[in-house]
Amino acid sequence: MDRKRPAGRLILAAVALLLGGAGAVGLSRVHPARWLAPGADPVAALSSAYVECLTPPTDPQQAYLVEIGRTAFRTPMVLGGQAARAGIACESCHQGGRRSPDFFFPGLSGAPGTADVTSALFSSHRDDGIDNPRPIPDLGGPKSALKISQDPSSPALETFIHGLVTQEFDGAEPPPTVLKGLAAYVRALDPTACPAKARAPVRVSAFIEAARAAVRAGSTALDHHDADTAALMLEGARWRLGLIDERYDDPASVGARAQLHAAALDLTADLAAIRAGDPKARERLNLWLARTPNWSLPLEREEHRSLFDTRRLAEAARGG
Repeated sequence: MDRKRPAGRLILAAVALLLGGAGAVGLSRVHPARWLAPGADPVAALSSAYVECLTPPTDPQQAYLVEIGRTAFRTPMVLGGQAARAGIACESCHQGGRRSPDFFFPGLSGAPGTADVTSALFSSHRDDGIDNPRPIPDLGGPKSALKISQDPSSPALETFIHGLVTQEFDGAEPPPTVLKGLAAYVRALDPTACPAKARAPVRVSAFIEAARAAVRAGSTALDHHDADTAALMLEGARWRLGLIDERYDDPASVGARAQLHAAALDLTADLAAIRAGDPKARERLNLWLARTPNWSLPLEREEHRSLFDTRRLAEAARGG
């Protein structure tokens, strides 16, 4: 039954944002740990993740849009407002485009894996004053189970996503290509493409490739004279690098981490070049991609000392 939402719940949620959420204390620096339900196994939740149920399109333009959408789906800056400040992206609730059964945000969630999308905490438009969290849908499940038509001939999905970004989360108007990309990505999720094993280990190599894919998409956006989309793609790449950085806390990995920081600073400069209309911005992105081994190989060598390693995760969960 829906209940009137006590004002105190919003206060508790704001406190949770400041203190880092409900994750284990030793893991509070890792963003996904902040949104784990009480009693959830942080090691299991952070060492593996749902795999996308997606077959990449063969058409180059559609493949480009899906890659734009994938990066945007993983980037908090798309949602804006409190979500961006908290580090919450679409993937926080829809891991791998699917669902996050252990997701829990005080003031928004009831049972684990639920969220109240009509709360004033994230939206100045859609607050209904009622505590009514709903189960987070699996976007990789049967299309018939989703409430919005995904028919490519209908604008319903784009309209829904636009409202979600600008009203449900108070985000800025998304670039047109980003909106198209998000819709293309959601449409490309298909239960018939689900792998035999629903979850796979979380590895630094996947984060590295996600950052590279975002930069490649940004480069292609520049080919399309779409600087706004290119800039958001670089924001997405920088976010992936940040998610890598927060898992490398061992002093013995200081060298690898320094290389990662240098790569992030280079991306920041490249982003500034895009926003300034630098004609050499695309060349800068290609150079960044060519230099990836400088920072990616040290990180992969040091992965066993990071919080990508299950043993290290367990130590951090115990506060060690």
